[in-house]
Amino acid sequence: MATASVEVVYRGIYQKSLAQRIVRAIVLAARKENKTGITFGRYGDSPERNGVPAKQFAVVANDQQELEAFLARYEPDNNDVTIVLDDTLCKGVESWAWYGLQPITKLLKRGGILLVASLLEASEIIDMVHARDDEYTLAVVKNAASFSGLWVYKDDHTEARFLGALTKVAPHVVTLDSAEQAMKDEWGDELKNKSARLSHDRVRTQTVEAGEGSTAETYSFELLDWQEMREGVTIPGIPVRDENTGWSGGYRPGRNEYFKKFSTRSMRPVVDFDKCIKCTLCWLQCPDSVFDVTPEGLYDPNMNACCGCGVCEAVCPVEDCIVMVREDQFEDNASQYEEWKKNKDSYKQWADEKMAYGKGQTRSHGYMRRGVYQAESADIIQEVLGDNR
Repeated sequence: MATASVEVVYRGIYQKSLAQRIVRAIVLAARKENKTGITFGRYGDSPERNGVPAKQFAVVANDQQELEAFLARYEPDNNDVTIVLDDTLCKGVESWAWYGLQPITKLLKRGGILLVASLLEASEIIDMVHARDDEYTLAVVKNAASFSGLWVYKDDHTEARFLGALTKVAPHVVTLDSAEQAMKDEWGDELKNKSARLSHDRVRTQTVEAGEGSTAETYSFELLDWQEMREGVTIPGIPVRDENTGWSGGYRPGRNEYFKKFSTRSMRPVVDFDKCIKCTLCWLQCPDSVFDVTPEGLYDPNMNACCGCGVCEAVCPVEDCIVMVREDQFEDNASQYEEWKKNKDSYKQWADEKMAYGKGQTRSHGYMRRGVYQAESADIIQEVLGDNR
């Protein structure tokens, strides 16, 4: 076996412990096969704020010399498998430094495997992933995104199910037998082994052809050569406000054109402008100054700046004026206010459809009452295992 690399993409803070457990289990399973391995995180030198895309890696090799030779490269850019713990990340991630928005498959090798947790159909996931010039395999673990809060681990068997699915789609990384041995030693829970075996049997794969997928453009920035950098560590200031908006009587705060936060969110707000009472609470309480004040005194959420925290929905005093909706329901970051101004009737129909979906969806994270996560975990385990617990 040549050296194999697995990348786990997760949402910062919410899924950190989950991602770490998955890569640790991969290496422990590899050692059951007399191989060696290592795990490490990326973005560990920067704050993992709510929802910010972050990564863990597991590298498995036949021996220590082979492992060290592989790790001599700084960037693991040819991963055998990319594991995605929240399917909304398939729309792309804004990584650390100034790379811009990267396709979720950017670091996946030619012919590699994209392993995603999702309740969506494979075709819906493919529509979110940026098209490549070569084929790859999409594998889907039927599972909602597993979130808890901060660094709290949500024990709903997600790590076991991903490990089981991995052994099916990429047995050259680790086998099911070695994974079961590792899980037994590490967690001592036969129920998790059963979850892994069921996931191994149930995971479904589909070949994604070259050119198939989203044609949405990514963005990137021109990076300075070291000779072009200024002395010292400096960050250029940005204006307090943008005077060139063309809005008579409106207000848009100045925003850093290089830092866009939309890849941090799994949900976004949809606004019914006809219900807005102009109370200003969404504008005042938004932690990222997302809302632009329109000439009519309405509040338009800028989707390039929104991180999907849900504060606006929580503070809005009018029922169904602001509803958080899953990110996979949208194809762009267009202004809702501009669409409302163009045609209020068609916007109302669009907003009602999105809000109806939003109110019926399972919240992946946000403001939940005490005990919801435990109840969800129990329901998920029961759904997977049925009456054979």
